[in-house]
Amino acid sequence: MKNKSLVAADNCFVCGTNNPIGLKLKFELKEGNCVSSFTPTGNHVGFYDIVHGGILFTVLDDAMANWFYLQGMVGYTARSEIRFKQHLKVGETALISCYLENRRGNLLLLKGHMINSETKKIIAESEGKFLIEKTRQQNQS
Repeated sequence: MKNKSLVAADNCFVCGTNNPIGLKLKFELKEGNCVSSFTPTGNHVGFYDIVHGGILFTVLDDAMANWFYLQGMVGYTARSEIRFKQHLKVGETALISCYLENRRGNLLLLKGHMINSETKKIIAESEGKFLIEKTRQQNQS
């Protein structure tokens, strides 16, 4: 039987491979950072050809969650905030990266940012506190 947390991740709106309306982003760990890229379509707009801020926030939140998920931990967003600096248009590619700023017991402080791959300008910066519940191995028992 498949692990419940893995089934849930398979259906994640941002990174799930089985979500038919999901973004299907692939995150990976590189030198302590969780990284990915995102090229929005017309389905992701707020107005005209500008990507909805909620979509950008969701992508950054999921990048931070994938930082620990890819390392075998299960947890939840306890608090998160974002600062928008530039807009992202449909068809432009954003590079996403996040890293661990601090850890106190089962509370992680993660920081992330999204930059325009062409202009190298920061689109948004985020900071989130995540409560680690257990490892995936503990979740299976």
